[in-house]
Amino acid sequence: MGKAILFSAPSGCGKTTIIKELMQYFDCFGFSISATSRAPRGDERDGVDYHFISHDEFRRRAEAGSFIEWEEVYPGTCYGTLKSEVERIWDEGKVIVFDVDVNGGRNLKRHFGDQALSIFVMPPSVEVLEQRLRSRGTDSEEAIVKRLGRSAEELKQAPHFDVTIVNDDLRRAVDETRQVIEKFLNE
Repeated sequence: MGKAILFSAPSGCGKTTIIKELMQYFDCFGFSISATSRAPRGDERDGVDYHFISHDEFRRRAEAGSFIEWEEVYPGTCYGTLKSEVERIWDEGKVIVFDVDVNGGRNLKRHFGDQALSIFVMPPSVEVLEQRLRSRGTDSEEAIVKRLGRSAEELKQAPHFDVTIVNDDLRRAVDETRQVIEKFLNE
């Protein structure tokens, strides 16, 4: 089993932006593309941003044991980590990078144990988080309200992660995260 880096945060905290920066720095990284039963948003592409599959297909694969972890985050909307993604990346000899919700991050950490570094990305404030979600322009008001409600519970989970990075300044957050990852990879 190789190593894994798990990034989790409430939606809108900037974890995906931090990951994109780090993917350019670490050539040993392989990104695990999550599966979801939701429709693509904005310019998202199947097989690049997510593996978009129908809800019925998602449930069928879950029952068949195709996922390391999965959950129904919102009614009718599932997210999960396909075993085939982990195998693909480790077969390439790379460190797996996960961009998952908070529950997914905790589940993956339990699965991989000390072979994984779990990183929680924290917003500077709930107000900034709301502003970031609204400025995306990809979600309805109803979706934003749902995400904000969920984020209140997710923020309480930060102590269960190996490291918490506050994303109040992107450059600093990326630099701090890079240092933590370099230490983990050299252990």
